[in-house]
Amino acid sequence: MTEWVVLDIEGTLSATDQVLVVLYDYARPRLGPWIDGHGDDPVVAEAVRQIRELSGVDGVTDELVRVLHGWMDADQKVTPLKTLQGLIWQQGYADGDLVAEFFPDVVPALRKWHEDGVKLAVFSSGSVAGQVAFFGHTAEGDLRGLFEHHFDTVNAGPKREAASYRAIAAVLGSDDITFYSDVPAELHAAAEAGWRTVGVARPGEPYGDADFSPHRTVSAL
Repeated sequence: MTEWVVLDIEGTLSATDQVLVVLYDYARPRLGPWIDGHGDDPVVAEAVRQIRELSGVDGVTDELVRVLHGWMDADQKVTPLKTLQGLIWQQGYADGDLVAEFFPDVVPALRKWHEDGVKLAVFSSGSVAGQVAFFGHTAEGDLRGLFEHHFDTVNAGPKREAASYRAIAAVLGSDDITFYSDVPAELHAAAEAGWRTVGVARPGEPYGDADFSPHRTVSAL
């Protein structure tokens, strides 16, 4: 038994296409209108500032959107993009346009861990706002109550750096943590930080045939 289980989302709990196709396609045409319609939101204003700083583009909204679409096409985990996507998805879930779906084994495993007293947290490149909305509007109902913490690249750091996992451990106040992910590089970083690790090799997913050694590997939770 472990005190904490920390979970990746994309490719681990939910199919990659759920993010790269369904969610990305939903966000893509809404980025420009969201920037223009929420210019007085300090979170959006900061995201726009970061886009300009990172890209060197100092033009109108259409030019910023072209930068964001380029990042999306390359599946780059860029903080201001994740921030804006998270806000758009949050609204999409609230409006009933989006419903989160999981691999069949996921929700039973989450509920079993929770019932057994294992504490659950999430570490995903998607923003905390997007994560909370995701788990709040699922085909299995509202699952937010199963999780005690959410971490992203803003409040923890890059997913392939050991320092991020040390930062999470400090917040959790524990060194008894097991991390589940479908990305070997993330598992390597977590192991370097002293965590237990489990590789999730889902058939048909981008990392389904990856080399997960030396991590314990499963095909379902």
